[in-house]
Amino acid sequence: MARRRREMGHGGAVACLVAALGCGDAGDGAGAEVSVGTGASTMAVTATATEDPSTASGSGGPTPMSASDSADGSSGDPSSESDTGPGGGCEGVSLRDIPADTAMRGPWTVGARTVDVAGLDVEVWYPAAPGAEDGAEQVVYDIREAIPASERRKISDEDNPWQPCDCFRDLEVDADHGPYPVIVFVHGTASFRSQSLPQMVHWASRGFIVVAADHPGLWLADLLGSVCGAGTVAQDLEGNVQSILEAVRGETDELAFLGDRIDTGRIGMSGHSAGGGAIEGFGDDAQVLVPLAAGGTQAGAALVSTLVLGGTADTIVAYSQTQGGFTASPSPKRLVGIENAGHLTFSQICSMTNAAGANLLEIATDAGVCGAQFAGFLFQCSDELIADTRGWEIIDDVTAAAFEETLHCSAAGERFDGLQARYPEVSELLQR
Repeated sequence: MARRRREMGHGGAVACLVAALGCGDAGDGAGAEVSVGTGASTMAVTATATEDPSTASGSGGPTPMSASDSADGSSGDPSSESDTGPGGGCEGVSLRDIPADTAMRGPWTVGARTVDVAGLDVEVWYPAAPGAEDGAEQVVYDIREAIPASERRKISDEDNPWQPCDCFRDLEVDADHGPYPVIVFVHGTASFRSQSLPQMVHWASRGFIVVAADHPGLWLADLLGSVCGAGTVAQDLEGNVQSILEAVRGETDELAFLGDRIDTGRIGMSGHSAGGGAIEGFGDDAQVLVPLAAGGTQAGAALVSTLVLGGTADTIVAYSQTQGGFTASPSPKRLVGIENAGHLTFSQICSMTNAAGANLLEIATDAGVCGAQFAGFLFQCSDELIADTRGWEIIDDVTAAAFEETLHCSAAGERFDGLQARYPEVSELLQR
């Protein structure tokens, strides 16, 4: 099928910033009305009068979205269900004992490696061999690498907001288990590959290989450079993702260090804001699509399920856009709305501070980093929003459930049935 392109040159990106508008995409159903509770205490699983019936949680649960049921009713996933282990039932796959509580970290230590894929700086997080972390280097990301080279020296080591990772550099993959399905993640406008690090590590600890790139033209350094005289960098998000998929499928050798532990037949994708718009048309490649603070998805031959997440307090991509994207997405699908969550709740950006407690924007502004004032239009951080750690717990729970249900052939989808009992902050849950 023809894939809808979601490219935007820096002229468009800067216009979004200056106008304080979001650069995510709402899909064909943007602006569609969907009933939603107005507070965390409001009953929010709402049946809506649309062209396809909605099934509310608590009334029998959703029809299982198994790996054998594709969006068009055909068998879109090459796996079949079996009862090979507690972590999942995909035929020919061996997993460690993964906690049924999808909000919990998984049993694997997480390895991390940086590779070059078709000129892209790509980070890979993956399940590591038990004990491989002994004596290994813990990963700490340096945010200065995501700003223009001319500006990096303006921020001292003391002032830098280091981003520590609960992962270790270049560990040996756990070759006694797997093969492991893949999740490709696409960051948002003016961001970087480790922006949603808590989710990357969470997924990898539960038996996934997670791949994320710095996307030219969408990357923070390129956006700042474009407003500081360095010229614009063209975007090709579709081409970037296709290059990553070629590496995943072994058509190129950048991921050869994973050996045969990478499952080329089980692929999920997630993206934040503009990154969520970038993945919407990849239903021919991915079995599960999870746009965050963005729009919805399009039907595809491989697509089994969609999970759409948004925050009711998002001032960049309005929650009504997320609702409209859900309405326009093919079934089976789910919508999770998080009360009082902002645009950056779906990332670690607001929580990245230095030893003095200053956040990214404050540090960059005080240091005189060129263009920081423009990036500030996307910087929706406030103590009045849901606490990041609480938001991440919900996001970890529901995204892991959606991915594991199909890509691990498990019963993890049942986690949605009790979602609002666990999290009063989930103001809306729709399952169709």
